[in-house]
Parts: sequence; structure tokens; C-alpha cells
Amino acid sequence: MTVRTILKMGDPRLLRHARPVERFDTPELHALVQDLLDTMADANGAGLAAPQIGVDLQVVIFGSDQPNPRYPDAPPVPRTVLVNPVITPLSDQEEEGWEGCLSVPGMRGVVPRWRRIRYTGSDAQGRRIDRVAEGFHARVVQHECDHLWGTLYPMRIRDFSRFGFTEVLFPGLDDRDDD
Repeated sequence: MTVRTILKMGDPRLLRHARPVERFDTPELHALVQDLLDTMADANGAGLAAPQIGVDLQVVIFGSDQPNPRYPDAPPVPRTVLVNPVITPLSDQEEEGWEGCLSVPGMRGVVPRWRRIRYTGSDAQGRRIDRVAEGFHARVVQHECDHLWGTLYPMRIRDFSRFGFTEVLFPGLDDRDDD
């Protein structure tokens, strides 16, 4: 098990555009995926992107076999390794929701996201992924993929009166449960 250090907002590496993965099913790619899984599990996150651990590649992981304690009412999101993702909104309809991030610890904000999306890409073996997602599932995918383009969720906030410290906004919420 390799738990990697998660970069924090302010680190310029989080603002870069990640490079596409060119070779699939390699020991290096499988090791990166395992490091992402181990790091996300250790931090109790809902997802993690390779740039968050300093790797400049288009790889994200998200989802869980169990409900996330931070989102007890959210529907399950399939555990997914997504490489070289493409997101296509399926309507102009947006939905606002609270988000946190392991790279922005201790804070939460209301972020608008497309309600319904199609996402495509590959898994670590190079098999094609093509899914339609809505609601929480769509939010998680968009949040993680934003990291590949150098975007952190505070950059998407429109109303900063709904952005602040987790301990103030949600007393008793364990901040280790960020995305």
C-alpha cells in the first residue's frame, strides 16, 4: 500500500493541464491507479485525480462499494478508474450542491454542475467506458475531471456567501471526508 501526499490549493502543479495517457495496461499505470486507490481510501475521499498526487496524467478514480459517510443520502456511484475522460453535458440544466476537496482541506462551497452528463474514456486496461450520469454521480465525475484541467472547485463558486470552513458550516462533520 502506497499512500501519497495530496497536494494542496496553492501548489502550481494543481493548475496545470494533465497529459493524456498513451499506453494502457502497463505496470506503471497499474501502480498509479493503486496509489490513487490507497491514497483515496486513507483520506476517506469520494474521488481522487492523478494531479492531486503530483502526477501529470489524465487519470481519475471515484466511487465506492459503500455509501460515503459524507453523503449518506446520495445514490451509490460505481467505483471507476477513468483514463483520458471526455465529459459532454446532455442538457443545459445545472444543479447546485456542496462540495469539498482533499486539496482544499477544511472548506466547503456550493458549486453549480451540469445535472446530466455523458462521460467517456478508458479504464486502466484500455477498455472503453461510456456512461450517462446524473445528480451526485455526475457531480463527482465533473469534480474529479476538473483536476485534469487545472480547475479547483472554488474557481467554480458563484456565490461566496456559501463558501467557508467546514467546521463552521457543518459542525461535527469530519473534514477527512472531502472528495
